[in-house]
Amino acid sequence: MFLDKVVISIKAGNGGNGHVSFYRDKLTMTGGPDGGNGGRGGNVVFVGTTREDNLINFRYQKKFLAPDGVNGGKRNQAGANGENLVIQVPLGTKIYKNNNEKDLLADILVDGQEYVALRGGSGGRGNAFYATAKKQTPNFSQTGIITKEYSVLLELDTIADIGLVGFPNVGKSTLLSVISNANPKIGNYHFTTLFPNVGVVNMFGKNVVVADIPGIIEGASEGVGLGLDFLRHVSRTRLLIHVVDISESEGREAVSDFETINKELLSYSQDLANLPQIIALNKVDQAKADVIKAFRKKYGKKYPIFELSAVINLGVEELMKEVVSAASKLPKKEIIFATATLEDFVDRSEFVVENIEGEFWVSGGLVDNLIRGVVLTDTESFAYFQRRLVDSGIMQELKKQGMVEGNVVHIGEVEFEYLE
Repeated sequence: MFLDKVVISIKAGNGGNGHVSFYRDKLTMTGGPDGGNGGRGGNVVFVGTTREDNLINFRYQKKFLAPDGVNGGKRNQAGANGENLVIQVPLGTKIYKNNNEKDLLADILVDGQEYVALRGGSGGRGNAFYATAKKQTPNFSQTGIITKEYSVLLELDTIADIGLVGFPNVGKSTLLSVISNANPKIGNYHFTTLFPNVGVVNMFGKNVVVADIPGIIEGASEGVGLGLDFLRHVSRTRLLIHVVDISESEGREAVSDFETINKELLSYSQDLANLPQIIALNKVDQAKADVIKAFRKKYGKKYPIFELSAVINLGVEELMKEVVSAASKLPKKEIIFATATLEDFVDRSEFVVENIEGEFWVSGGLVDNLIRGVVLTDTESFAYFQRRLVDSGIMQELKKQGMVEGNVVHIGEVEFEYLE
């Protein structure tokens, strides 16, 4: 089975919580705070691999969660960091944000290429971190950052130097099997090939990658047949071999077939239509001489044309000499490794104050980070929280917007009544 498009959910690991403890042993009954910090959560990392050729591994598993960081422990023992979650994808995989094909995050093109899609949450600080000369016994710690789950679209675009295009049953798969190490399914009926087949051709000491692109018929660029699903698989190629059934054994005219396929390529992409083409007139052993002559007269000045019969290996070597020579002269497409950020940017210094019917609500990145260390039942923790409100400017902004004694204030999930 072949799968070239799938939506999955990914989530980086949560940060481990900081620990609250005080040093105790048989000789020390009043030791200081020794709660350790929590570990960082694991990252989510996509890695390109040559060992996969489609996305079938994602057919049933759609949710990927990186391990959480371990909580801190006593005696300043830091929690272990969560291991990174490595997700292997075939070369040619594009990663989009939120199932949106206009929001490209990364394009995996090289074996071993990595894209860190999500970073694990930071671990919380243990109570030992908060100890100072004035505050020697802090009885609170900080929780780890809780990460968000994101949805991404994985879409595979086959990586090949050369694309085989043409109507179904014109002999593309047979040609690929003759010139390369590929073993495509071959049958005498339409849509034998249900997914792109890729083979490596070695001629004159040079390797070129050839892809058989199935399912292109009239209307393919508008979703007819299988073409819309697979036209993108030819978008990375540098050269096209346009296979035409010159025997017209399917009852269609060779010239009409050629023009129809080119029309579909143009409708899908101008860049695709502009790719250089070499025409392979296949099944010449069954063709009429006047049909071949008419085709050459119409297109011989614009395109290189080769006559062959792939099934008996007639004329194939001459075709491939020209293909390899032409491909070697074409510049390789530039590989761009630029990646976008999947995670929503959070400004840890930003906050917003809103007055809603006499109650004040404070939100923002600064607040999310601040309330991680709040323990309302602990007087020292709440005192520390109040000092941070003053130092960060939140208290001044609350008063500026009219907060007076008795007003209820909501800061994240923390709620309290303001007293002078």
